[in-house]
Amino acid sequence: MKGILVYLKEYKKEAVLAPLFKLLEAFFELFVPLVMANMIDVGIAGGDRPYIVKMGLWLILLAVVGLTASVTAQFFAAKAAVGFSTKLREVLFGHMQDLNFTNIDQVGTSTMITRMTSDINQVQSGVNMVLRLFLRSPIIVFGAMIMAFTIDVKCALVFVVAIPLLALVVFGIMVITIPLYKKVQGGLDKVLGITRQNLTGVRVIRAFGQEEKQTAEFEENNRALTAVQVFVGKISACMNPVTYSIVNGAIMLLIYMGAIQVQIGNLSQGEVIAIINYMSQILVELVKLANLIILTTKAVACGERVAAVLATENETQGELPGVSDKAKEAYLVFDKVSLTYKGAGEKTLSDISFQVNKGDTVGVIGGTGSGKTSLINLIPGFYPATEGAVYLNGENILSLSEKERIDRVGIVPQKAVLFKGTIRSNLLWGKENATEEEMWEALGLAQAKEVVEGKEGMLDAVVEQKGKNFSGGQRQRLTIARALIKKPEILILDDSASALDYATDAKLRQAIKSLAGSMTTFIVSQRASTIRYADKILVLDDGELVGNGTHEELLTNCPVYQEIYYSQYPEERKEEKAE
Repeated sequence: MKGILVYLKEYKKEAVLAPLFKLLEAFFELFVPLVMANMIDVGIAGGDRPYIVKMGLWLILLAVVGLTASVTAQFFAAKAAVGFSTKLREVLFGHMQDLNFTNIDQVGTSTMITRMTSDINQVQSGVNMVLRLFLRSPIIVFGAMIMAFTIDVKCALVFVVAIPLLALVVFGIMVITIPLYKKVQGGLDKVLGITRQNLTGVRVIRAFGQEEKQTAEFEENNRALTAVQVFVGKISACMNPVTYSIVNGAIMLLIYMGAIQVQIGNLSQGEVIAIINYMSQILVELVKLANLIILTTKAVACGERVAAVLATENETQGELPGVSDKAKEAYLVFDKVSLTYKGAGEKTLSDISFQVNKGDTVGVIGGTGSGKTSLINLIPGFYPATEGAVYLNGENILSLSEKERIDRVGIVPQKAVLFKGTIRSNLLWGKENATEEEMWEALGLAQAKEVVEGKEGMLDAVVEQKGKNFSGGQRQRLTIARALIKKPEILILDDSASALDYATDAKLRQAIKSLAGSMTTFIVSQRASTIRYADKILVLDDGELVGNGTHEELLTNCPVYQEIYYSQYPEERKEEKAE
């Protein structure tokens, strides 16, 4: 929690002024019972109406000054809390953007969303209430006790007993509830994760008729979350009745002792009422303090969760392996590369070695789960190789800055993702200062020109979130255009033409091939026809490179490639056997 409070430093003035004005309000409030006592003992007892009016005006003045101080304090507290949460949210979002894929996978999307929204909102409320009440409530409690001692020591001893009892109740409940509130937020993460999964996969759920099963799973987790919330709520709810019981018991004792003191002449009626008023002030403030502690407990639990994400750092690579002579033999070199995902028991890729010359078109093929996407994710450094190294132009890819890697590599992921805005704004993701001419050129290469021309507004046509107003094939072509617009050194198409028909796919490959010599292209595909004319084809099987060569070479010496190819073109196997 301390780690995130540094973002409050921009609001030092507000963070200081808010409690100071609350203290000012508290001091004025402590004078009210004394004014009331004088009004009773002097004005009412003596029938002195002018004195009663005078004291009444003093009460009005104290109320106005106290209200002004309170409103001012709340203004500064709200400004500091909102500014703090805004800064914290910006820093957290920026930090999440900087995390590598390994850390994002480990933390989890649903958890990060919860911490960006619910957790920071709780922290904001906690900061706001602490600035307003953290100093005011203790000052009122101890100030009221001191003022009671100035009136009568014997009656004030009741305060000495009541206040520690109240503190024991308040802090005891706080100690119990802090870990429970952390558990509540963890349960909220789980419910949010299930909700997100069901909303993103709603079509699949309905296609398989799994609505009832998913509803039952959600209800089970929701009930578990509700049970924990109800349990911690019951414990927190004990605070008010217990504190009220202790304070009301103290007031009854004060009335009894005050009556005796008045009867023997040691106290006046006004002084007894003043002492009771001080006890009532303590009651109100302790109830506020109890609620503040509950809110602060939640805020601390949420703040620690936010701080945990901020404390997550990308692992440093340490000393990178030296550049071998082999690394300088070609433009892109994989030198005995292995990859093991964090938390995984086995290697995803094992001892991968191959070379690619500049301008080559490289096809990557293999069965489902063979490691194709993992392989190409090593090129832009999305995941660091756990063994071996990837070299680009003789340099370890991890020695390059993230910006340099992104500038040199253009990637079209398996899932075509478009962002809410326009076609133009989506294309500008590839190149910020792209001209319309460059946009149309990229759209033409990606076979998306007619898609854009058919939309109202063309480049300024609206794109809904995730490109829902486009078909799968249209989305894929637009994402390819987005990658092509910056004319990267390396273009990676990760099964990004799967929704295209064979004719469009062929045109796309022909257009990309026309860029040969200036751009190295990796094409990941399940279709043998898509990669058969590549300069080099990499065949993966269970994380191992089992084939490396041209289409003709692999048909001769790679059983895995033969199986894939002939499963798609069985008639060629028949012809071969016939010959």
